[in-house]
Amino acid sequence: MGDEIGQNTAFYYNIGTGKVEREGESKAKDLLGPFATADEAANALEIIRQREERLNAEDREWRDR
Repeated sequence: MGDEIGQNTAFYYNIGTGKVEREGESKAKDLLGPFATADEAANALEIIRQREERLNAEDREWRDR
C-alpha cells in the first residue's frame, strides 16, 4: 500500500522479531498484514485470534443447522 506520493504506508507484524515494520522492510514470508496503523500491527496476533474464534463459531453454527 502506498500513498499518493509513493511512500509506503502499510504496517506489518514480523513474526520472527515480534516487531512492527513498515512495508518493504522484511521478506513477506515473515510478515502478517498489512495493517492500516502501527497499533493494529502490534496487536496482529490478538486480531488474528479473534478472527479465528469468530470464524470457528460461524462454522459451528452453520454445521448445527
